[in-house]
Amino acid sequence: MNMGRRLVVGSGAALLFGSPRVFAQTPAPAPGLRSIAVLQIELLDDQNNPATKAAQEVRLREALLQLREELRARSLYRVVDPGPTQPLQDKLRAQQEFFYRCDDCAAQVGQQLGVDLVMTPWVQKVSELILNFNVQIFGVPAGKVIFSKSVDMRGNDDESWKRAVRYLVRDMAEKRTMNPKYGQ
Repeated sequence: MNMGRRLVVGSGAALLFGSPRVFAQTPAPAPGLRSIAVLQIELLDDQNNPATKAAQEVRLREALLQLREELRARSLYRVVDPGPTQPLQDKLRAQQEFFYRCDDCAAQVGQQLGVDLVMTPWVQKVSELILNFNVQIFGVPAGKVIFSKSVDMRGNDDESWKRAVRYLVRDMAEKRTMNPKYGQ
């Protein structure tokens, strides 16, 4: 079954240091937060529309920066730079069609970084109107996926991508106030 083309944009280190606003404006993490590495966002795109490709690459980078920043700003996790594992990630990506489907890949990255959790985000583009922003969190000590969440997006434009990330993190934060183990 053809699940479309995969697109992963930029390295974690380049994204991390390419925009100083990501880390400079966020408060120090609260003590006791679980550490998480948020990996690059993959795009599953059955359309492969050349007219939207450049804009989607920018949206992928911006959504990743926003996701990391909002997780940190809401003190949901202690977000760790996955940049030091970029050679390992590149090697694993060369062996896997989609990184988010590879629990062993998340485990290897998490173990090398020494983090509690690894988040693998991806966007499934069904059409220019229908997209889904997805995340799953792999618990490194547990050795399995412990959380997954999906948000529907309507429209393939900058605002719909920003709104999807904002809603996903806000919803996680609200549910965490009712259940402290939510997403843990």
